[in-house]
Amino acid sequence: MEVTEGRLLGGRVRYAQPREGFRSGIEPVLLAASVPACAGERVLEAGSGAGAALLCLAARVAGISGVGVERDAALVGLAARNAAANGWADLAFMAADIADVPALGAFDHCFANPPYHASGGTGSPDVARDVARRAGPDLFAAWAASMGRLLRPRGTLTWIVSAAVVPACVVALTAAACTPTALLPLWPHDGGVAAKLVLLRAVKGGRGGFRLLPGLVLHARGGGFTPAAEAILRHGEALVLQP
Repeated sequence: MEVTEGRLLGGRVRYAQPREGFRSGIEPVLLAASVPACAGERVLEAGSGAGAALLCLAARVAGISGVGVERDAALVGLAARNAAANGWADLAFMAADIADVPALGAFDHCFANPPYHASGGTGSPDVARDVARRAGPDLFAAWAASMGRLLRPRGTLTWIVSAAVVPACVVALTAAACTPTALLPLWPHDGGVAAKLVLLRAVKGGRGGFRLLPGLVLHARGGGFTPAAEAILRHGEALVLQP
């Protein structure tokens, strides 16, 4: 696999990823910023790819341990090398389908950027990219059930998904006994354009109400990121979904 070398979080994280195929955008950085992990807690990412989200979370929260579950064995090896390059021995990666993952003990937080594009329509000519982006009819239910099983009671489950699939995600999470508690829209800019992506939070066995949050505006009118987005993407600030 040919890779490119880069940096995340304003240079704090060394990150290699495949030159071709599915490449990380800002989604894993935003996802990692939203996970309410604390030192000493265990976290799990489903569909971890080359490890971008887990690496960013480890950079923000010292003292966590984490497991990334990824079907592509080549990406698992690359993610492990990325963790080693950053000196994070408490991050491990395994080649498996999250829907069939074996018992790994209880986790405090699980998170994912699951495939969310409809399975119909024209696919990408790159097979790996297509698999990473397309959701089959039962994917959300299978991912929610497996991730919910791995969570401790009151543990959090966070997804970043297309706004179009939120209803299906809510149904899947609820069926997995993970109560949706908050949704944060990711606005492209502040000009009245609909949010294409959202962060969705659920709590295993949660009993509280649901909160629709104001959201985060990503891009400034004159170009570049807004100061709020810059603080998260470049400086490693947390993106708080709940107090």
